[in-house]
Amino acid sequence: MLSVFLSKRKDYKMFYNTENLKDNEIYLKLRKTCDAQPEKAWLPAYYFDICLLDGTKIGVCDLRIGHNTNTYIGGNIGYVVDEPYRGHHYAMKACKLLFNLAKMHKMDYLIITCKPDNIPSYRTCELLGGELIEVKEVPQDHDLRRQGYTDVNIYRFDLD
Repeated sequence: MLSVFLSKRKDYKMFYNTENLKDNEIYLKLRKTCDAQPEKAWLPAYYFDICLLDGTKIGVCDLRIGHNTNTYIGGNIGYVVDEPYRGHHYAMKACKLLFNLAKMHKMDYLIITCKPDNIPSYRTCELLGGELIEVKEVPQDHDLRRQGYTDVNIYRFDLD
C-alpha cells in the first residue's frame, strides 16, 4: 500500500496514495515511483500496470510530474496497451485517471506525445480533447531518438 513517500532530497516531490485510480472497467496498480534525476533531466514519476477489475494486467502507463524540455518531447504520460486488449479505449481511460493524479500535484496542463503515424495513439489524444500544438523533430540527443523516433505529435491537455 502506497501512502505518501517523501524523497530525502532537498527538492523533494510528494508521491500520493494511488489506490483510488480506478473506474468501472480498469484500475492502475502502482509498480514503483522514481525521484527526479536532474542530471538526466528526468522528473519524478509514477509507473503503473493497467489492470481490468478482475486483476488481469492489460498494459502499462506512467506519469511524469512537472515540465521541462524532456517532457515537451517525450510527454508527461506514456502508455502501452497489450495487443489482445486494444480497441476498447483503455489507454484513454488510463489517461483520464492519470489526469486526476496530475491535478493532485497542482499541474495545470499535461503533454502527451506520439509518433505521427501511430493512429491509435493520436486518436486517443484526440478523444481526450488534446490540442495538437505541433509536429516536432526529436533532437538527436533525446532518448526517443535512440528508440527510433524522428518526429512526434505534441498534444497539450489543460486540466480544469
